[in-house]
Amino acid sequence: QPVESGGGLVQAGGSLRLSCVIPGTILSVFVSRPMGWYRQAPGKQRELVASSSRGSEFYDDSVKGRFSISRDNIKRTVYLHMSSLRPEDTAVYFCNNPIDLHPWGQGTQVTVSS
Repeated sequence: QPVESGGGLVQAGGSLRLSCVIPGTILSVFVSRPMGWYRQAPGKQRELVASSSRGSEFYDDSVKGRFSISRDNIKRTVYLHMSSLRPEDTAVYFCNNPIDLHPWGQGTQVTVSS
């Protein structure tokens, strides 16, 4: 089960880096595993905002140019670098395998004030 962290309260225009650790994963499995960051705002469905798979990356149009996904395979960690944050980015952020969903973690709350 992933463990997300790094959220917080930030002013519009600010930056945050989210981390997602997948403990207990064999290195070769983690390296080949697609990973994505999702978010769920109050009253809305969970949506995929960024993903990374074998060097290929995907970004939703709403975050393109502002968010960046990276991974440290040795640490079994996936990061989401967020900049130029907007109030509409406020949500709980989760990570998961977008190809083969696993049980969700608790997520990490990101709140962007205007």
